[in-house]
This record gives sequence, structure tokens and C-alpha cells, in this order.
Amino acid sequence: MLTFAEKVVLFNKHLHYQGSLPSEFNVINPYLDNPETLVVMEHFYHKYYNDNLARKFIIGINPSRHGAGVTGVPFTDTKRLSSVCGIQMHSAHTHEISSVFMYDMIEAYGGPDIFYKQFYINSPFPLAIVRETKPNNWINANYYDDKQLFDMVRPFMLDSLKQHISMGLVTEEVFVLGKKNATFLAKINKEEKLFGKMTVLDHPRYIQQYKSKDKLMYIDNYIRLLNSL
Repeated sequence: MLTFAEKVVLFNKHLHYQGSLPSEFNVINPYLDNPETLVVMEHFYHKYYNDNLARKFIIGINPSRHGAGVTGVPFTDTKRLSSVCGIQMHSAHTHEISSVFMYDMIEAYGGPDIFYKQFYINSPFPLAIVRETKPNNWINANYYDDKQLFDMVRPFMLDSLKQHISMGLVTEEVFVLGKKNATFLAKINKEEKLFGKMTVLDHPRYIQQYKSKDKLMYIDNYIRLLNSL
């Protein structure tokens, strides 16, 4: 029987988006682009998920090119990967503001050992999406930023969610990061009946960027809602 870690590592190693995209969008697959991403990703999951515990599912949007788009670990830039998780990445050095909030919340929860025993974080589109705004200028993009983009990636998203559920995640209640993300996932869930209750949390990037003075209140709210099951 595979451990939770082994299931996630297999999922990530086989990630490859082969669908179409609108001309101005592209997908970044860190597992294909940087061999060290595979190394640190495996180290992370074997460190925190080497068991068969059922975990609650926290659903992001899609990875940032400076977070999981480099490290292969959702909401984890190279700074937090090293300073909190004790895993060095030598080929890249990134700072991602969503990672700052998430790891402050994880610390308040009790630290990564306790948190990751109870929760698994990933996204319905588990690879980074970027958009070219002018020649050779790429910025982070969300799967829902463009209707054509969403229509094209939706089958891949649905397959990804089903694969995650098959790993043994709790489906009675899931936690969705970002209100717009929740709107799109609610439409999918209405048709596919993947999850029970969908609890919406403000996105870490929004909190860190626009509500930093109320950060402790948001952290308390996260912890209260995450403990609702």
C-alpha cells in the first residue's frame, strides 16, 4: 500500500498539461523544467506525509511561478522551504507573499509537523499559469482570468481534483482559498458532486497584500474554520 507521500509524488511526476491554451497564456511545469524541484518536492512529502492518514483538503487556485511553480510545494517559496521546513534548494531563490501568510498561519496552528499531518494543500490546476502582457513579459495568471482559458483547462482541473480525492482526502468539507476561486469550483462541484460543504477562506495573497494590519485576525479565522470538522 502506497503512503500518502508516495501517492503525491507519483501524481506530481506524471503531471503534464497537453491541452490547448489561448495564445497569450503558457503553463510552467517545474517538475520538467528543473531537476532539483523533483528532489525537494519528494523530500518535503516524505518528511511530512509519510503515512496513510486521511487529511482535509485546502484548495488553492493554481501555483505562483515564485512559489510552487519553483519548489513544487504549494504556498511554499524557497525561503520558507529552507527556514521552516529545513529543505535547501540551491538552484533557485524565491520570495512569494502568499507563502509568508501561509507559514505564519501554520506556525500559529502549531507548526508544519502538526499542520501537515491534518491538511493537504493543492490546486485544481496544479501547475503555474503565466500570461504574456507584452513581448517577453510574463506575469502570474489564474485559471479563471479568461473564459477561453477556463474552458480549455477545465477537463484537466476536473481530472486533477478526482485524482486528489482518490489519494484518501476528506471530502465532507473542503476549504477553498479565494472567493472567485470558490465561485468557479462551486459550479464544477454542482455538476460533479465531488465535495460536501465548501468553506471559503480569503486568499493568503489578498490578506498579505491588502489586509496585513489585520493579519492576526485572519490567522485566527483560518484556524477557527480549519478546525470546524
